[in-house]
Amino acid sequence: MFRTVAILTLLIFSSGAGFCQSEVDSLLKVLDKTMESAGTYMHQKESRLKSLYALLETKQQSPEQHYAINSLLYKEYLKFKFDSALHYMNKNLELAESVKRTDLINESRFALSRIFSGSGMYFEALDVLKQVKKQDLNPGQLTDYYACMQQLYAELGLYSALPANAEKYNILSFAYRDTLVALLDPKSSESLRWQAAILQDKGDFEQSRKINSRLISGVKEGSEDYALYAFLRAISFRIQGNTVDEEKYLIKSAISDIKNAVKDNVSLTLLAVLLYEKNDIDLAYRYIMYSLEDAKFYNSRLRYVEISKILPLISESFRLKNEKQQRQLRLYALVITLLAISLIIASIFLYSQMKRLSKARQSLQDANLTMQKLHEDLIRVNAQLKSLNHELLESNRTKEEHIGFFLNLCSTYIDKLDDFRKFVHRKVTSGQNEDLFKVTKSSHYFDSELKEFYSNFDNTFLHLFPNFVEQFNALLLENERIEIKNDELLTTELRIFALIRLGVTDSSKIASFLRYSVNTIYNYRTRIRNKALMPRDDFERKVKMIGINVEA
Repeated sequence: MFRTVAILTLLIFSSGAGFCQSEVDSLLKVLDKTMESAGTYMHQKESRLKSLYALLETKQQSPEQHYAINSLLYKEYLKFKFDSALHYMNKNLELAESVKRTDLINESRFALSRIFSGSGMYFEALDVLKQVKKQDLNPGQLTDYYACMQQLYAELGLYSALPANAEKYNILSFAYRDTLVALLDPKSSESLRWQAAILQDKGDFEQSRKINSRLISGVKEGSEDYALYAFLRAISFRIQGNTVDEEKYLIKSAISDIKNAVKDNVSLTLLAVLLYEKNDIDLAYRYIMYSLEDAKFYNSRLRYVEISKILPLISESFRLKNEKQQRQLRLYALVITLLAISLIIASIFLYSQMKRLSKARQSLQDANLTMQKLHEDLIRVNAQLKSLNHELLESNRTKEEHIGFFLNLCSTYIDKLDDFRKFVHRKVTSGQNEDLFKVTKSSHYFDSELKEFYSNFDNTFLHLFPNFVEQFNALLLENERIEIKNDELLTTELRIFALIRLGVTDSSKIASFLRYSVNTIYNYRTRIRNKALMPRDDFERKVKMIGINVEA
């Protein structure tokens, strides 16, 4: 119990910063954007440091003035760069000793103690505090002394390898904490913060959070104090197992850490651990690597130790996930390749069928050249159609609906050919050669068949893609959408892009299918692309995705 409380207390008072309240997903987006802008916040921090350096170079400074500037540099470096913070506080200790100011000497020692305790240099921290004489301390410095002792023993309790030692250090930490609370003004923010922590340790989360809300309402959003209170709230939710609110407040703290150029942070590391536990490996890996870079910059041994405990687990999970994704991508690539080959074969087969049907129609036209060979030609064409019908029946094993369409079409043409044969036979038998010549000379029969062919194509295509017109119009500007007349299923423009949806993208093939010139087809395609909602290059890609239940 003591060890758990010590861990929570240490995390609470060494946390980073928070941001405005929002839902977790929105906050994660804000965190990502903040991480992308980290360079801007680093530049702001460096600008403040340059201003202080300029003050440091001012001539004719008293030791006290020099001490004050060093203190400001120490505060800027405290959570930014360990070595620099230590350097300027050592300089302050030398200045304080040179002017023999006991108050400044003790103040410097307290600052050094905080640096050493926060970076895992516990013996150095204890050695510095042993040099402090309590009888020389004023009331304000006495609270600093107890705060430093509390922090030191809390750290020792947290990282001690022996349970007995950890319990002993935790008891000392609580004792110093209670003494500290007794000395503080009960209405001060520091006292309220400790009171909330004590209530939380006792399990009174409701009262603890009431104090926390009071503290948050009294500070500016985005400040370091606001960050501390947000982190306290995250830990409170963590104890109760409320991971949603814990994640929310950890994100707020991490956002503020980055905005304040805080490199000695805990929030982002704990957030990475939480995301790892939720199996969100990508984000966990990204955040733990970001925390590692911060730890390298800050150069604190303690942060390396904390991150090294979780980094191998997250890295290994990230590696395994990437390998799995690579295997899946290779499998998808193989499947797509096989599908592409199948589509090519199907296209060649369909083209072959169309070519054979064209030959059948040519055979009918050739029959008009000589009446004497009409019967033989009809027998030959009928045999060819029977052969084609047999091949189409065999191809039905693929169970593709568009193949069925061509089977039905072939059957229809056989019947029409037979009707035409009977019609010609009657005319020849009755000697009505002049009527037969007029019928074969007129294009009405061909136009009628072509119209029926397009009607069959429209019906079959809309059977395969019933929402094609609506989805196609959704890709166009609202005032440029195509309206279908009551007596038609597809317009010429829609037939062109219906063929494109089926994989026929060559303008020459489309022109041949629709009986237009290649230039006309090109003009149709260009005019429609100019009416699209998206860039022209993406339009036909979107058309090819109509009817597929995945995002393009």
